[in-house]
Amino acid sequence: MTNGFIDIKNTDMMLIMGGNPAENHPCGFKWPIEAKRIRNAKMIVVDPRFTRTAATADLFLQIRAGTDIAFLGGLVNYAIGNNRIAKDYLVNYTNAAFIVKEGFKLPEDGLYSGFDDATKSYDKSTWNYEEVGSAGSQPKLSNASAPTLPATVAYDLSLEHPRSVFQLLRKQYSRYTPEMVERITGIPHDQFLKAADLFSSIRKDGDLKKVATIIYAVGWTQHTFGTQIIRTAAILQLLLGNVGRAGGGVNALRGHSNIQGATDMGGVFDILPGYLKVPAPNDVDLATYIKRTTPTASKPGLWDSYNYYSNTSKFITSYLKALYGDAAKKENDFAFHYLPKVDRNYSWTELWDGMYGGRVKGLFAFGMNGVAIGPNTHKNIEALKKADWLVVCDLYPEETAEFWRAPGTTPEEMKRINTTVYRLPGAGFAEKDGTFVNSARWLQWKYPAVPAPGQAKLDQEILARIFLKVRELYRAEGGKFPDPILNLSWSYTTPENPSLAEVAKELNGRALADLKDDTTGQVIKAGQQLPGFAWLKDDGTTMCGNWIYSGSWTEAGSQIQRRGTDDPSGLGIYPNWAWSWPANRRVLYNRASCDPSGQPWDPERRQVWWDESQNKWVGNDVPDFKVDSNPKDHMGPFIMNAEGVGRIFGPLAAFADGPFPEHYEPMESPVLNPLHPNQSNNPVAKKFMSELDKWGTPEQGFNVVCTTYRLTEHYHYWTKNNPMNVELVPEPFVEIPAQLADEMGIRGGEKVKVMSARGVYIAKAMVTRRIKPMMIDGKKTYQIGVPIHWGYRGIQEDAGKTSLTPANLLSPAAIDPNAYTPEFKGFLVKVEKA
Repeated sequence: MTNGFIDIKNTDMMLIMGGNPAENHPCGFKWPIEAKRIRNAKMIVVDPRFTRTAATADLFLQIRAGTDIAFLGGLVNYAIGNNRIAKDYLVNYTNAAFIVKEGFKLPEDGLYSGFDDATKSYDKSTWNYEEVGSAGSQPKLSNASAPTLPATVAYDLSLEHPRSVFQLLRKQYSRYTPEMVERITGIPHDQFLKAADLFSSIRKDGDLKKVATIIYAVGWTQHTFGTQIIRTAAILQLLLGNVGRAGGGVNALRGHSNIQGATDMGGVFDILPGYLKVPAPNDVDLATYIKRTTPTASKPGLWDSYNYYSNTSKFITSYLKALYGDAAKKENDFAFHYLPKVDRNYSWTELWDGMYGGRVKGLFAFGMNGVAIGPNTHKNIEALKKADWLVVCDLYPEETAEFWRAPGTTPEEMKRINTTVYRLPGAGFAEKDGTFVNSARWLQWKYPAVPAPGQAKLDQEILARIFLKVRELYRAEGGKFPDPILNLSWSYTTPENPSLAEVAKELNGRALADLKDDTTGQVIKAGQQLPGFAWLKDDGTTMCGNWIYSGSWTEAGSQIQRRGTDDPSGLGIYPNWAWSWPANRRVLYNRASCDPSGQPWDPERRQVWWDESQNKWVGNDVPDFKVDSNPKDHMGPFIMNAEGVGRIFGPLAAFADGPFPEHYEPMESPVLNPLHPNQSNNPVAKKFMSELDKWGTPEQGFNVVCTTYRLTEHYHYWTKNNPMNVELVPEPFVEIPAQLADEMGIRGGEKVKVMSARGVYIAKAMVTRRIKPMMIDGKKTYQIGVPIHWGYRGIQEDAGKTSLTPANLLSPAAIDPNAYTPEFKGFLVKVEKA
């Protein structure tokens, strides 16, 4: 979230898409309701189903799953065409005025300039800004080094230049007319126009005081173009001047209590903690890595850019000192060569495909039910049968831990499975201390409610014991490159069960030598906790496990355990409740809440402002900005971008599939793409093509759009082990439109068979009017919904009543080319009576 749950109460307008917070985030949903109650805020909900969230909306639109970019692109087109934009914000705080290099081509045919059909990838050299003095020059053809952003960017503040980002944006989305939106999404054009008029009404007649927020969840991410859906929302919010403002932003609702913390800590293959890039094979030393990953400022000559990632050398060096302690020295490049160099895609779906192909020999599955959560469940089960070993740490015997019990597996087949399975006794969330990091980026310390039962152990004890035993084996027997294992810093009071408070202090960072701020005279003694990431050094005198968490556990104590309920501004900032990264800021990019002179767009919702008497930025929130940067210096508010401004155009390698979002159809679609039928799908998204990766088409009879979702009464795949949850919703069902049920002679409660090209799912039909048939490019199209929560393990209250099969038997293995998220939404199925 750029903002936070509580901040939603400050909004005047809400667009909720790709999420159903009333049912999936019910505690957080109190704040949209508060906005309606206190501010008379309007709510627009766009969803394939009429949900409990939709029931509270001022306007609900049913959309075909997977067509969100078409809808959002239509909003962009409407806002530009009706001059409902924040012109001053757009010119000063985004790259709308930047001029793009000659040779760049928009995707009228479905492809941007630079596409290579053989590699299914782009040469992105034309996806760049024009450098001052280089007008008309052609891109260099040399591949000696990757292209970089120009230091001085050509720009046109009038926004009239035909290659300005703004004019390219206008041209890109001029094709997204209300009629085209209707053809793609199924939303009647008059209903679309109602939504467009309502959402953009905050900028009617040049009003800049009002603000809108966009709220989404995994209904946006789980597509082969999911990253670009979110990009379109960000472009819309930049166009309307809503980012950085109280009640504004682009706000992701995380699906688990600590998903945010997992990604913050580098829980995916291509980032280190704090979103630092992982080393690549060509990073032969630390200097090479730093040069590759540290952006240089790229801006109009008279503007200023803080370009905060210019501090990457401090972040990575302090991280290496946290990992390897005294073994990380300047003489050995701070042990940079200990870090693995990532040479391929190790994303989730790739790993399971590798296991199926015999390349991945074993798997640690901690609190991760891969058989149930992954696409194409049958392939995942078959992959585990080929593994040498599997280690599972969980609370219950779930589908992954007992993959050999999958329905249809015969006793003879079980005997032929040679995978050795080890099950470890994990502890539940209520039995642990530590931190949760919520969607609003708040680090909140939690305490155990009850002790872990029996032989169950805390996660850190299990991991520590495994690590210490591995290190013991390396010491005794040697091995290939043991240095990173032998030299890992592990100076905890109880090495076999580290205190998470000690770990939290390590993440915050401490001084390894006396430090002094020459401006203020403040001194930090060696061994003391750091006040924040501004103190980090690249000379080995500081250590920090995660730079964005620096400031969370200082010499003043644990900031994450604070529970202050004072809110002087009334904006829901609560600065003394827990701690929000970075630097306890509650709204990111909050410099953009002020006009170029430094005064709030809306004085009634003041977040930060320039105080001329103190010659610095002050406010109710912590300024997300260089505190002494005078507005006259024209420093951009988006301090993590090299340009200092928000990116409407994503240059160079920012995105794999285009600098502007474009509507592409899901990999399985009932129609060809109305924008460009010859390039229907995302050209750089990956479809897995093993013998178990099968793909359905309308010609094969797969003509119903299927989407998956969660229920309030269940929590993913483990509450099916809890009698109370099972009693609430004891058995699976399929949500089927009443018209489709009538056509097929299906009555509520009767069993139906849902078939994709990959598998079969049998459950009772819930016949509903909450999903209606849609006209998609002139073709009558039905959608159905399948909750995800069941499988073949858990309480067998419904034994004999259902097939006990996971919903993801149906879903395909195709992934977004940026985030590598599978396409769980919008695939094709057939529906029959069972």
